[in-house]
Amino acid sequence: MQGYNVLMIYNKGLDKLLMCKRLKDPYKGLSNLVGGKIEIGESGSEAAYRELLEETNITKDDIKLHHLMDFTYYVHNCYVEVYVGRLNREASVSGDENILYWSDLDENFFDMSLYAGEGNIGHMIEQVNYIKDTLLTQENLYL
Repeated sequence: MQGYNVLMIYNKGLDKLLMCKRLKDPYKGLSNLVGGKIEIGESGSEAAYRELLEETNITKDDIKLHHLMDFTYYVHNCYVEVYVGRLNREASVSGDENILYWSDLDENFFDMSLYAGEGNIGHMIEQVNYIKDTLLTQENLYL
């Protein structure tokens, strides 16, 4: 079963989420979270940090990623591991695979005409919102 990862990268203030505008299929033209394939012999966490560096130039020194949830798609014989992290300092992002940008969090991430993932991005953000207030006072809890 092929593994993939999705990375929810929040800025230091927890008020913006790193997104990318897809330049190729699937979801060409839609906004999405960054991420990619988990290679054979690679742990999910290793793949998450590798993809983060490859797609954004954010390093392990800039952020600590936490495994938030998984999705298994039996029909497609694949699974997706979702990681979330908060930048510990201002970091410049750059990449050439997709167009990167920081999104405000008041967007309708369930709007499938704008966002990839059939509403999953909205669902993942809701899960982070359950713990977000705690994150501001207890840094080590999740982000």
